[in-house]
Amino acid sequence: MEVIEGCRLPVLRRNQENEDEWPLAEILEREDISGRKVFYVHYIDFNKRLDEWVTPERLDLKKIQFPKKEAKTPTKNGLPGSRPSSPERELKTLDLSLHPSTAGIGKTIPTPKRKLEAVSLATQCSPATPVAAAPEIPTPVYAQQNGSARRPVPVGAGRKRKANCLGTDEDSQDSSDGIPSAPRMTGSLVSDRSHDDIVTRMKNIECIELGRHRLKPWYFSPYPQELTSLPVLYLCEFCLKYLKSLKCLQRHLTKCNLRHPPGNEIYRKGTISFFEIDGRKNKNYSQNLCLLAKCFLDHKTLYYDTDPFLFYVMTEYDCKGFHIVGYFSKEKESTEDYNVACILTLPPYQRRGYGKLLIEFSYELSKVEGKTGTPEKPLSDLGLLSYRSYWSQTILEILMELKSENGERPQITINEISELTSIKKEDVISTLQYLNLINYYKGQYILTLSEDIVEGHEKAMMKRHLRIDSKCLHFTPKDWSKRGKW
Repeated sequence: MEVIEGCRLPVLRRNQENEDEWPLAEILEREDISGRKVFYVHYIDFNKRLDEWVTPERLDLKKIQFPKKEAKTPTKNGLPGSRPSSPERELKTLDLSLHPSTAGIGKTIPTPKRKLEAVSLATQCSPATPVAAAPEIPTPVYAQQNGSARRPVPVGAGRKRKANCLGTDEDSQDSSDGIPSAPRMTGSLVSDRSHDDIVTRMKNIECIELGRHRLKPWYFSPYPQELTSLPVLYLCEFCLKYLKSLKCLQRHLTKCNLRHPPGNEIYRKGTISFFEIDGRKNKNYSQNLCLLAKCFLDHKTLYYDTDPFLFYVMTEYDCKGFHIVGYFSKEKESTEDYNVACILTLPPYQRRGYGKLLIEFSYELSKVEGKTGTPEKPLSDLGLLSYRSYWSQTILEILMELKSENGERPQITINEISELTSIKKEDVISTLQYLNLINYYKGQYILTLSEDIVEGHEKAMMKRHLRIDSKCLHFTPKDWSKRGKW
């Protein structure tokens, strides 16, 4: 029985608990190495980063499912047509998203049991007027594990925002499953899943050496084809230039003058610095950064035109220089009010609070600009968890600082929360719904904070040691609409 591309069958793999399991997998490619066949498989319903080469002994051939033949489509004359061709592979394909740490207070919020503390939510809606609900948000895995599926609650929007602030974009799609009807072709980062051909579905880089770290890529990245067969791809950790051997890297380091990302240092506190890089002025660095990031991101497409983008690179400083930790990019002009196009924490620095620090920094920039912002949708799975955690902690901080006047409950509107935090109104509403804080009581909408929620929030904030200090930010926003082609 010959195993061909497109077959599906159970494949033996070792899970996180070191137990053997047989999930269903699809054969994407097969090769002969030293006279022995090996197969590249994708485990169905598993993240693509787990795709791997396997030997024939790990295949359960008894339950093999062969691909179904596609029916030939008739032409107008009734003659049989040819099989539809697969989408053309686009050579300029990259993909950027987010993988920061995912610690959040959502895990620590049980069903309220103790005495409730109520906070009024002022709205313009009368009780008799039906209020449009915000878009429904899928419940993340950790909420399902707690057994507390949450249901969206209708809510009002509060008084209108000032004219010079963000417009009312109703598309608050907050799910990694949301697919735009058409890719956004301006700039270098677009959301697009049509290029899911066999070539881009397979990891092509075995290992990357970046400074003192060796990284095992998770996904395809369009580095030059002659480099994909190398056991290790070497990168200069300061300019991110890729080289084919350690000797080439050593020779390059004697000539490379950079000890930090090119661009302006706009933030420094302790050992943490942020650099602002213009995608037009520093094209080589920006493109090399995107190639590296694509190794760990998988649900957007990148084109090599980096001119419309700014890149904010976070670094850690030591005696040898400024070492890249992560970055986010943003459009110089965004018609959709995005303050982040793509965001990533490199794997060695994940689960250490750097992801949330990147998100916090993006909103600090929005505050200086006098705008509210939102990340480009769709978010990756880890990106959604990280943003929801940040939104939850930030909004609860605001609510817990409210003080009552004349013995009455403190009042705040959705728009006031949005203006204080620079979080877009739709994200504020979806977060309040997710936390199940909004209730309708005696003709008005109120927010109720239980002692359990307050305690859970305080515990989460005690673990959050890395914070952005606005006093250390030296940033002057530019009006890109007056700068022609940037």
